[in-house]
Amino acid sequence: MKQLNLFFKILLCVLLSVCIILLSFDIIVRRTDAAKETDGNGSPILNEAGQTPAYLNKVTEILGLIDTYYVDDYTTDQLGDYLAAAVISSTGDRWSYYVSAEEYDSLVEQNNNAYVGIGVTIEDAPDEGGVRIISVTHNSPAELAQLQNGDVIVAVEGQDVAELGMTGAKNLVRGEAGTDVKLTILRDGKRFDVTITRQIIETEVVVAELLDNGYGYIKINNFDTNCARDSIAAIDDMIAQGATALIFDVRFNPGGYKHELVEVLDYLLPEGPLFRSVDYLGKEEVDYSDESHIDIPMAVLVNEDSYSAAEFFAVALQEYGAAVVVGTQTSGKANYQQTFRLSDGSAVAISTGHYQTPNGVTLAGVGITPDIPVQVDDETYANLYYEKVSKADDAQLQAAIAALDAKNEN
Repeated sequence: MKQLNLFFKILLCVLLSVCIILLSFDIIVRRTDAAKETDGNGSPILNEAGQTPAYLNKVTEILGLIDTYYVDDYTTDQLGDYLAAAVISSTGDRWSYYVSAEEYDSLVEQNNNAYVGIGVTIEDAPDEGGVRIISVTHNSPAELAQLQNGDVIVAVEGQDVAELGMTGAKNLVRGEAGTDVKLTILRDGKRFDVTITRQIIETEVVVAELLDNGYGYIKINNFDTNCARDSIAAIDDMIAQGATALIFDVRFNPGGYKHELVEVLDYLLPEGPLFRSVDYLGKEEVDYSDESHIDIPMAVLVNEDSYSAAEFFAVALQEYGAAVVVGTQTSGKANYQQTFRLSDGSAVAISTGHYQTPNGVTLAGVGITPDIPVQVDDETYANLYYEKVSKADDAQLQAAIAALDAKNEN
């Protein structure tokens, strides 16, 4: 690969694009006066735009050495992805991230709580030469095809999953709604083929159950699309069934959209501030609740994998004295991200502001301190994630029930 002139022209275009992203972000986070000046499109005006930054020179120098001296062939096909990810990583913000063009659609599907597929959750199973099904969505094509937890998908459309890898297998299983996909399944040492028709799968956002003691148990899996709709419906359903208290489970909840969170909190809490956010320019926005609310004892289950909206859901109920929080210290995610689509179809999600509790407290790096701390060992923690712990053996749930029992007695 000695076509150096052409190579550097292409490379410079890519690197200059990355440079502009980084400079724009640098200007934003420093909050300089220049960042507040915008052109007609609202984009920051960059100072010294004609100067090449030292880090760009460094990358160009390294690639020049590789092009001249590297002993094997190499390609720059993924260079843009690597550089973009490095730019985001250089901010030191664990919450900002880069999404390649190939991954973007999956991100959108995840946030929409709907995707086209067969309705299974999988994990890597290299020892068995494929990917293992760990859950099957109710009423999904996979359930109709009688796939089971523990089944191993070893081939998709005749292609070996061991060679495809988990991402490759996932992408091949996905496709257009109404089309078929052929899977080879390994079960109890025997292989068999099954053909399944893909369809739109709506992720189960909320699961609700009236417990034997008359308490309504509501598990909220995320605060993405349809969370408010399904959470409010579950609350109403539990109360209609005679629930005397509500237990919200947001353990392993990764968060989601602010407007979904605020709508649920507004339904539960009386008049007052619900949520505060401060953007990169220092502008504060406060969301408020109206007078209408639910007057019933409540508890919230949290753990280390309760993030962002899940934490602010729990802490709002805690600060209002509306619910007792049970479990372990949460993650402490207080940054919120704005997603910017790039020209090649990829995207960057950049932290552009901070969240605060109704009382104006930041949870950054701290999280929520439960009213009733209940630790579990690593094995139990994993089993809770995979929903392999019965409610009777769930120490955190039982502690919440005991707390509500005590409150009801008083």
